[in-house]
Amino acid sequence: MAIKILIVDDDPDIRDVLRLTLSEENYTILEAQDGEEALKIIKTKSPDLVLLDYKLPKIDGREVLHRVRKDILLRHLPIIMVTGKGDVDDKVDGIEAGADDYIVKPFEPKELLARIRMILRRTESDLEANPLTRLPGNVSILNELTRRLESQSKFAVCYIDLDKFKAYNDTYGFEHGDEVIRETARILIRVVQQCGNPDDFIGHIGGDDFVVVTTPNIVDSICQKIISSFDIAVSSFYNEMDRKRGYIIAKDRQGKEQKIPLLSISIGVVTNEFRKIQHVAQIGEIGAELKSYAKQTDKSSYVKDKRRVEE
Repeated sequence: MAIKILIVDDDPDIRDVLRLTLSEENYTILEAQDGEEALKIIKTKSPDLVLLDYKLPKIDGREVLHRVRKDILLRHLPIIMVTGKGDVDDKVDGIEAGADDYIVKPFEPKELLARIRMILRRTESDLEANPLTRLPGNVSILNELTRRLESQSKFAVCYIDLDKFKAYNDTYGFEHGDEVIRETARILIRVVQQCGNPDDFIGHIGGDDFVVVTTPNIVDSICQKIISSFDIAVSSFYNEMDRKRGYIIAKDRQGKEQKIPLLSISIGVVTNEFRKIQHVAQIGEIGAELKSYAKQTDKSSYVKDKRRVEE
């Protein structure tokens, strides 16, 4: 997949020069001419790197940086600040606001390309993560579950996914679908920060599937809070007509039009509170089974394994 780079500059001539320079490396180029447009593209198009001019209309470069670094899903996005030749204060401000590097106009194309390659390499090695949410991916999830098993401590693993998501994606499009996934990640992060333990873990398996690893004593409150937070947020994902009637018209897998209820969230909770769990695959198998039970209702719900299995 081609690397996406967002150029943010209000000067069309500078954007042209940057576009020509970057075309040598076959990057996919996105463009914004002010800070407001830049933030919208960052949130919807998920660029891999941003070249950000310091002086911008509407929202200046420093404020764009500040907002990106405040969002837990975007804070790892590499940003190179572009400044004028004599603007030493702008360089210092940019680095202090969270820029990964800066380049001075007029710039040497080879130097810019070298800096971009360096930052992209560093970002890739620093973060094994889902590209959409920047949450830890499958390698980290496997390592976390292995660590919990080896420590022989009590754990609760929440397998989380969205119901009716395919129909939503088909109706509203991938960009809206991606924003639903990002907002779900934000909800998980907020809830775990509010209700969880300091060493609780959040991972993104892929698509609309997530994992939260916590302890049995607080897992119920975490699941209840995730569900209530998601159910509050869900209306914002729809247009007014769909929101009011409480469903969308979409085709099922046989191609027939159906009334599809609004999105909900299902959680299957695996714990070693009442049974001994021997290996990571066992956690996944139980989680899939419990999640399928949770999905049997038309509303957000969670199912926790309370079965006692004698060893």
